[in-house]
Amino acid sequence: MPQKVVEKVIVGAALTMAASVLLPIAKKSIPSLVQTGRMELGELASRTKSMIQMAREEMEDMVAEAQFERMKRQLDREIYEGDRRSS
Repeated sequence: MPQKVVEKVIVGAALTMAASVLLPIAKKSIPSLVQTGRMELGELASRTKSMIQMAREEMEDMVAEAQFERMKRQLDREIYEGDRRSS
């Protein structure tokens, strides 16, 4: 039992010393990491917007092509029926 207490004290002391060394480094690094994260997030948002816009345009093109094909078939059908009637 006393050995566990000694181990805990040693580990606690080591963590305290490590924290005193790591905290100043972290204090300097965190703001630049946050700034980099914000920039990356902004870029990701911009790329996402672009991809959504491209997908929207593609969908609009497909709908327009389908409407054109339907109109073309209807006109062909009307022309064919008109030719049959006049014959």
